[in-house]
Amino acid sequence: MGTERGRPRTFDVEDALDQATAVFWRHGFLNASLAELTEAMGLNKPSLYAAFGDKESLYLKALDRYISKRISEHAALLDSGVNGRVAVETFLRALAAMYTDPSLPGGCFIVNAASSGGSGLMPEAVESALGGALQANEARLRSTLTRAQKEGVLAESASPKSMATFFMSVVMGMGMLAKNGAKSNKLSGIIDVAMQSWPTDAPKPAGRKSTAA
Repeated sequence: MGTERGRPRTFDVEDALDQATAVFWRHGFLNASLAELTEAMGLNKPSLYAAFGDKESLYLKALDRYISKRISEHAALLDSGVNGRVAVETFLRALAAMYTDPSLPGGCFIVNAASSGGSGLMPEAVESALGGALQANEARLRSTLTRAQKEGVLAESASPKSMATFFMSVVMGMGMLAKNGAKSNKLSGIIDVAMQSWPTDAPKPAGRKSTAA
């Protein structure tokens, strides 16, 4: 008997989405071709469209997967640590390790695509989702910095909002550098400098008497 026709092609949806995520991570949304996506996922175009929708829909699913599998794990570090300062540094170093992990595509999935934002070529839904992901990370940093201030490890004069923006610029910069081949020691040095800029209140001298006449 011949091969039965019309039988749906079976495949592991989760694995296929992981393969698509890796392609988008490596190339961003605009530069990831359908040919490379279908080859990596082991699907033809009709099967891809049937399972995941068009390229935009597939990308949004891959972004959600990256956030749930990668970013949520790192974001949780902002709620841990002895204090807010430790939590921020731990978060940054964990991201740097992921960005330079040779077993991963390199850099940051979100930053790799967001760098093409504003070109007018990115679908509005994709650009909005990427912006939302970046804003969510900045909000988490701001919350941790506010906690650090309440704990007394961040100067009262510091602005958690401005510092969150600063640390997000560090995160995005590290992502771009890693995408272009920077190694872990280079990113570690960036984090060292960033943490040296952390403002703290000068300790008040105890029992010091005025020498005024």
